[in-house]
Amino acid sequence: MIRWQDVLSQNGMPWEPGGCGLADGYTGMNSLEELKAFLDAVHIRMCLVRPYQNLANYPLVEPRELLPSFDNAMFEYKELPGFSMLAIDRKLQYFRERFQYDILYPTVVSSNACLLEKQVLGRNMQTFLSRLPRVHQDVFRQQFAKRDLTCIQNYPALTPYLVNMDRAHVISRDPAGNFALAGIFASFPNDIDSVLKRFGLSIGKFTRNDDERYARNRQFVYQFLMELYGFPIVSERRTSAAMFARKLTLTNEHFMLRVLGQTDRTITTYTSQEGSHHFPRVEKIALIAVDADQVDAIQAIASKGFFLDQENRVIILRVTYRQHRYDHANIRQDRALSVASQEIIHPLTGQVLKGLNIIRDATNMYLRLNDIVHGEYTGHIVYKRTEIIESTESDEKRLKVLYYWLTKNQRRMIDYSEEFFAKINRVLTGYLFSPDKDEEFGSLRELHIEVCSRLGYIQQARRVRLLEELRTRTFHGDRITYKQMIQLALEAVTNLKFELVHFFPDIVENVIACLERITSDRYLIRRYIQHQDCKTPSKNALEIRKGYGALVAATDDLKKMLRNRKNWQPPRATPSPRQVKERPQEAPLPNSATDTVVKPLLWDNLGQPVVQTQPAAVQTAAVPQAAAQPVEGVAGQSAP
Repeated sequence: MIRWQDVLSQNGMPWEPGGCGLADGYTGMNSLEELKAFLDAVHIRMCLVRPYQNLANYPLVEPRELLPSFDNAMFEYKELPGFSMLAIDRKLQYFRERFQYDILYPTVVSSNACLLEKQVLGRNMQTFLSRLPRVHQDVFRQQFAKRDLTCIQNYPALTPYLVNMDRAHVISRDPAGNFALAGIFASFPNDIDSVLKRFGLSIGKFTRNDDERYARNRQFVYQFLMELYGFPIVSERRTSAAMFARKLTLTNEHFMLRVLGQTDRTITTYTSQEGSHHFPRVEKIALIAVDADQVDAIQAIASKGFFLDQENRVIILRVTYRQHRYDHANIRQDRALSVASQEIIHPLTGQVLKGLNIIRDATNMYLRLNDIVHGEYTGHIVYKRTEIIESTESDEKRLKVLYYWLTKNQRRMIDYSEEFFAKINRVLTGYLFSPDKDEEFGSLRELHIEVCSRLGYIQQARRVRLLEELRTRTFHGDRITYKQMIQLALEAVTNLKFELVHFFPDIVENVIACLERITSDRYLIRRYIQHQDCKTPSKNALEIRKGYGALVAATDDLKKMLRNRKNWQPPRATPSPRQVKERPQEAPLPNSATDTVVKPLLWDNLGQPVVQTQPAAVQTAAVPQAAAQPVEGVAGQSAP
């Protein structure tokens, strides 16, 4: 294992012995990118590797925790460091800044200003001590009594104290144009309420003064907004950092904002991007352990010396993400973030190793699924953000882990190839619909239905994904003819009808939108569908026209099904004999052969409720004698 003092000590910067500072006079940080390289080294060394080596049970980040959508952590590790930091590539203007902070004054660069410099150092020391916990004040005063707290060379030595402060610290340009620590105890403005409502209105999820619509869609909008900036719905420190990074991006600031939470153990960094970008670049750095099943990756990492702790297969991983705008027509409309790149950082030189898929390896995913269904999975997951599951020893726990697993990997499973998804689907259906599990799943009916419904959603969403490809006349990346497009679309819709035992309105709406795009193709209509005088249609045109008509009919059927399901109201149950006797205001039972009795709900193939009709004689025979007698106040009769 490499000592924490030596981590990234060979990255080209003149580090002092012990790694707690840079050599005096070093002025190599002339840009924000160079400052980021320096801060990467300091924060990885002091905030990740040092706690990993000093704590016996350091909680390594699991690879799946770096995959969107992100999990809500259930534990907060008080013994781990946490901080927020803002670096701006300009001089600060104390009154005009959009955030509050305690200013640290730079020392005056002048040979005749010794007295003034001493006063500035004392004032900065007093400011620092006023925000530092009392237990650290005496040691801090002795260590930095004669040192300039704003000098960037002293930043590594200050880091253990900065992570003990509740609020952020700020780095900016000083009067000489060098980067320096410009302030501490900074508060980033968090206007999440107005941002959330404006964002929901812009994507069409909210309507002004519509409380019901707001309540129905608020969770989705909140989750999507936070995921754009690399977080689930989290604590104030990370939420304010994300919202302030959004504001700085919209005002075209050249900045870097960094936050480390005590729950996620991950350094999240926002950096401004050149050009017209609506979002900052998001990246995360964490210590993770490579799964033992990834043999090829382990060999590649070990051969090049990229392990921080080879015995435990621990590496320093940087993941960069790509943001996606909301698209209501996309079946994966909840996807706000995806992985753009993965880089393993060399623990000494800082060089990066690319090309290895550490956090989303498909083979590893398939093996984990087999472990879950066979009860051999080890690890912990958070079920519906309320319950921690740490094993799969019982069917109840397996179902809960499967629900989490399907929810976590839903977006990726929609895009998997047919061959790989068939393998996954075979394992899932073999467990969920096994006759040997009928008794166990009978006592877990609601949980079993939840898991099956989640799987059904993924299966149907894959058909929508296929239709999204077909509407551009492509199939698995290949260009296809109009005839093939019609045939494949009709086959997909026909198969989908048999899978609607789990009915999802958003799925059906997306299918209808795709089919309408296909059937409204102008060239298709003009070339094959519209009647052409004095021309005999070819065999190919007749087949396309026949398939087109079937596709239009299937679209109408789906619209009717969706309309019936949205307008359907549960039927009132037929009152029991006792209820009829005790409630004389009820209407009498049917006494005509044309009257109907609503039976338990059935659905025809179009989703229309079926109401069964029974003769009056059958109905009367099925009702006890006491309930069939006239009741006072009904039809003008009186009770005997």
